Order: sequence, then structure tokens, then C-alpha cells
Amino acid sequence: MNYWLVKSEPSEYSWQRFKDEGRTMWDGVRNYQARNNLKAMKKGDLVLFYHSITEKSIVGIAKVSREFYPDPTASNDKGWVVVDLVPEMELENPVSLSSVKSDPRLENIALVKQGRLSVMPLRREEFDAIVELGS
Repeated sequence: MNYWLVKSEPSEYSWQRFKDEGRTMWDGVRNYQARNNLKAMKKGDLVLFYHSITEKSIVGIAKVSREFYPDPTASNDKGWVVVDLVPEMELENPVSLSSVKSDPRLENIALVKQGRLSVMPLRREEFDAIVELGS
């Protein structure tokens, strides 16, 4: 199993909307590194859901329910892809970006090192540390 973090602006697509809908196609990724991360996701992988811009906090856990396929929202053929996600659970306490940055176990994650990357891998220890902070 692999572990990931995806970012979404809550005004565009919030955790609450995701929970209400029960599943989503994670579309609109237009960065090659993030696209490659989507391609690496496997069914059953766990994904942290991060509210960017205003809240800057990790709010929930999702699961990959369908591996990558062509992004139907892409207007050109540059190999953009999507995955399908389903919500698993909301974190009891959102984990703020400042909490992530202040935890030495998380000093090397892409959320800290590559803040603009929208889809990023995590090691299991990093994923577990974030979930622990959120409980």
C-alpha cells in the first residue's frame, strides 16, 4: 500500500462536499510531477485530504477506488489523468500546516519542501504521524 496527500481549495472542492458526494474523480491536475503521482496510485492506497489556501490543514482520509484513466476535463492530449477517490474518515482534529512544519518527523515531506505540488507521496511513517496529530 502507498500513501499520498492531495490538495484542494475548500472554496473549489471541500472535504464536506466530498463526503456528501461519497466519491470523486480527482481531475484538473496540470503539473507533470503531480500527474506522475496520480499514475502511481493503486486501488486501496490511502490519501490525506488537505484544504489549501485559506485553511491550510489536513482534514480527512480518502482511499483510491479506481486507478488512473484519461482526464475527461483535459482540452488537449498531454496525457493528463485522474483517479477516483472515496472518503474514508474525517480527522478528529484538522492538522494545520504549521503543526506539520513544526513536527521533526515531517520535515522532509513535499508539503513542506514543495508547497505548490498538488499530489504528493508520503512514507507510511509520515502518514501515520499526521493521523496521530489529527486524533
